[in-house]
Amino acid sequence: MFKFLIGLVVGTGIAYLAYRAHALSGRGAIVAAVLGTIVLGLGGKGWALVLLAFFISSSLLSKVFQAKKIAANGVFAKGSNRDAWQVLVNGGLAGTAALVYFVLGSIHPTHPCLPILWVIFAASLAGANADTWGTELGVLNPQQPVLLTTLKRVPQGTSGGVSLIGTLAALAGSALVAGMAVLVDQLGWAPAPGLPLLKVFVAITVGGLLGSLVDSLLGATLQALYFCPNCEKQTEKHPLHICGTQTVHQRGLTWLNNDWVNFICTLSAALIGLSVFLFF
Repeated sequence: MFKFLIGLVVGTGIAYLAYRAHALSGRGAIVAAVLGTIVLGLGGKGWALVLLAFFISSSLLSKVFQAKKIAANGVFAKGSNRDAWQVLVNGGLAGTAALVYFVLGSIHPTHPCLPILWVIFAASLAGANADTWGTELGVLNPQQPVLLTTLKRVPQGTSGGVSLIGTLAALAGSALVAGMAVLVDQLGWAPAPGLPLLKVFVAITVGGLLGSLVDSLLGATLQALYFCPNCEKQTEKHPLHICGTQTVHQRGLTWLNNDWVNFICTLSAALIGLSVFLFF
């Protein structure tokens, strides 16, 4: 109970600070506080450090490159102030893995699925971090990105656009989370000690990177995209563009918005990372 109370205080405190720094909306801070309480209060220090590696690095990058996003003429659906859905789709799978680990570990402390849940937790966050780093740092690429499906040049910020710098940034963001997972094992805080660390690092890094590419593939094919008649720009924003004009559906599945794509990114990262860990 004491550990859970510490998790509640620390998780809520970090969410409040993020809210004051305009990294989270009000509802986003509430969801982040719940997620932080679950991960820290039930998981412990190792889980919390991996989660914080994602949250702090991605939030800082989103803030630093906020002006670049604005310069993209309102292409992106959301800004750096993460709302409740953004927190949930990026961290919900990780929180679920931590919760299941705690419940299962309480019943069966040596259950063979416990290491699997740790890899799922870290790989899902690696995918979210890779996606954020690739998006935020991809704007530094000197040339326009190419659409993943056609390899043709597209305007900066186009859904499904990839670049060399963006891809390398995604790799670095994924490797950061994987490196933190290895570090907490070295510190003796890993929930599943004794795992081959190189294998863990590679599985999480590869899972995160490929998960972010799944995100880009969906952005280039099935994600809902709209058109602003006033600005004559393609955008993810709906129903209104930043200029206040009603946007018109142009292509993709209307229900597959940016939040759903981000969730599929984290789920893909977890499944790919787990597959690499189990079969390679």
